[in-house]
Amino acid sequence: MPSDKILMQKQETVDLISDKLKAAVSIVAVDYKGISVANDTALRAEMRQNNVEYFVIKNSILKYAFEKSGHEELNSILVGSTALAISTEDEVAPLKVVQKYADRLRDIYNTKKGYVGGRYIEPAEIKAITALPPRETLIAMVAGTFNGIIASFARAISEVAKQREEVA
Repeated sequence: MPSDKILMQKQETVDLISDKLKAAVSIVAVDYKGISVANDTALRAEMRQNNVEYFVIKNSILKYAFEKSGHEELNSILVGSTALAISTEDEVAPLKVVQKYADRLRDIYNTKKGYVGGRYIEPAEIKAITALPPRETLIAMVAGTFNGIIASFARAISEVAKQREEVA
């Protein structure tokens, strides 16, 4: 049986992870088994550049942290090796970085499940979200579409006004 000191350390770790999970706007769980040191180093550097926390933690500790933070649905991914990518700022950043490496390192680095926008998502949804253009580009595309519609409407009204002037 573990000593009181070890139990206290584990409880502190559960509390710390639980607090991170509660504050997260985005969580991605991955299976990292077999990733090389070079790839792991590059992955962690890219995570830091995107303000994403990335860590490997024992499944038994994650189970308690998921339960304490209200993310019990993630308990289903606690099989094999598990790493978490968490962001408190950007919902898409962890997904993009994780998916980039999952695409590059197939059969070695795979997404398990995610949490974005208040709901849990499967690996296929993570892949679909990361295939979308950045938010700013989407906004520009919508604005451009509206601008085109408004310009067409204005031209149509102008033509109607010209035809009425010619008739009158």
